[in-house]
Amino acid sequence: MALAKGRVKLTNPWHLLATGFGSGLFPWMPGTAGSLAAIPLWCLIIQLPWQLYSLVVMLSICLGVYACHQTARDMRVHDHGCLVWDEFVGMWITLMALPVNDWRWALAGFLLFRVLDIWKPWPIRWFDQEVHGGMGIMIDDIVAGIIGAGIIYWVGHHWPLF
Repeated sequence: MALAKGRVKLTNPWHLLATGFGSGLFPWMPGTAGSLAAIPLWCLIIQLPWQLYSLVVMLSICLGVYACHQTARDMRVHDHGCLVWDEFVGMWITLMALPVNDWRWALAGFLLFRVLDIWKPWPIRWFDQEVHGGMGIMIDDIVAGIIGAGIIYWVGHHWPLF
């Protein structure tokens, strides 16, 4: 795996994007590092109207499918742990549903997304195992983000914590 990681060139814009601007190259828990690195960008895009926020997420999905596919091909490994753009997108989807723009809700969204991404309950696991290529790298985190958003929305509107 170290050999595959050595094939990543951050001077390549697709590699830079797929590795979450290099955050996926963190030696321990690269998925968590990528999820954390997604938060500062989220702080910027949350300022947008929800329609533009949604457009940024959709564009990020499209770019991510291509970037992750290209980078995985260059690395010669499908869904290497350093490919974390999917974590960025999954986090942004989860955080879309926060009832209040508050650090405690953002922390809850982060923790929920990480649990879903690591545990991979059905249907997340199905997508992870059955879909391949760039879409396969992205889709399980997209589904985890949607489920996380649904849970955050439900909790925030039916059982307010903060």
